[in-house]
Amino acid sequence: HGFILRSGAADGADQAFEKGVTNPVNKEIYLPWKGFNGSTSELYTLSNQALATVNNYHPAPDYLNNVSIKLMARNSYQVLGQTLDKPSSFVLCWTPDGCEDHRSRKSITGGTGQAVSIASFKKIAVFNLKNLESLAKLKQHLKQNFDCTL
Repeated sequence: HGFILRSGAADGADQAFEKGVTNPVNKEIYLPWKGFNGSTSELYTLSNQALATVNNYHPAPDYLNNVSIKLMARNSYQVLGQTLDKPSSFVLCWTPDGCEDHRSRKSITGGTGQAVSIASFKKIAVFNLKNLESLAKLKQHLKQNFDCTL
């Protein structure tokens, strides 16, 4: 349907989605550093603007170490694209708590919470597959906004 996967090579949903997209032209895998999780993606440079998003969207940036800051900054590319000015059409994710907006983000949400928060502030729809109704909502969103079906 012309969508591009933007993901981050993290264990779990990131790697599952990446494996599902077989054409490399249809995916952008953003890394916090070269070789993260064994990925060969060349998208591993973090700009100062991406690093600044950590302070803008993380609920407790002062408590993050350097590794965590890089992981959170990487998430900004997943939601906003390589130049941070091309927002994703939607965010599809899985978190243990089913978080779909900044207000419901908790520590258990994990690193994906940063992507959810950015999307929430940028008014980008979030579909968390932990929630049973999310797949149906995603299908409706795709049909209404992109005239396509799964």
